[in-house]
Amino acid sequence: MAPGRPPPRLAILTVVRDDRAGLADTCDSLRGQLGPDVVWMVADGGSTDGTAQWLEEHAELLHWWRSAPDSGLYDAMNIALDAARDLGCGHVLFLNAGDQLAEDDTVAMLLEAIGRHPDCILLYGDALERQHDGRILLKRARSHRCAPFGMFTHHQAMIYRVAALQGLSFDLRFRIAADYAMTVSVLARGNAVRLNAPVCLFAPGGLSQRQAARGRLEQALIRRSILGHGWLRVATVVAAQRVALTVRHHFPAAYAKLRFRCPET
Repeated sequence: MAPGRPPPRLAILTVVRDDRAGLADTCDSLRGQLGPDVVWMVADGGSTDGTAQWLEEHAELLHWWRSAPDSGLYDAMNIALDAARDLGCGHVLFLNAGDQLAEDDTVAMLLEAIGRHPDCILLYGDALERQHDGRILLKRARSHRCAPFGMFTHHQAMIYRVAALQGLSFDLRFRIAADYAMTVSVLARGNAVRLNAPVCLFAPGGLSQRQAARGRLEQALIRRSILGHGWLRVATVVAAQRVALTVRHHFPAAYAKLRFRCPET
């Protein structure tokens, strides 16, 4: 950062391992949206598919990047977050390789929202999801007051105020739900604001979808250890999650009608 220049208002943090194509998709959605107020930072976990070479070739788009072994997804996210802290960034958005910003003007929308809510600890919005048949549907965020029941939107649609993360990091004991643990911990520190707009185009097939059962178990532990819920309340939430998952698997059309909308054009 040039001497005397104020720190970026927003850092978009991307973690990647052996997904050069997904990283390129993420990059494409950022073109034209980066600048002094918004920077892109990438933590690569020592990929062997040419990702490091790609990063070198596109270094002019990156404010910071590294390519070195790490201990997994959330360790890489901690590394990127620490780099953003060192840079003095005001807010961070985690947009993993393969994920994209929802629109060509998403960054402008986020900066405007940050300006309207400078002391808000968390801003969050809706997400677009690409379906197996190629359709892109809108998944509306629930209220953050629903956090005890699980993630209320994709973490790629959440913008954290860095000052609110002091003393916090992604807990590596949780392989699937560390983002949930981080989010409920942050929500205990102040106000959150819902944005009435999609923030990301979510790339399906991530770890939380591939290991959903483990994710639910980790969420149950987080409700006990961080939210202080009793076992009866935890068991009730787990049962409700299983019902929702059953509906999604066996009645996908009904689930889609409940959770998705066609995005406005």
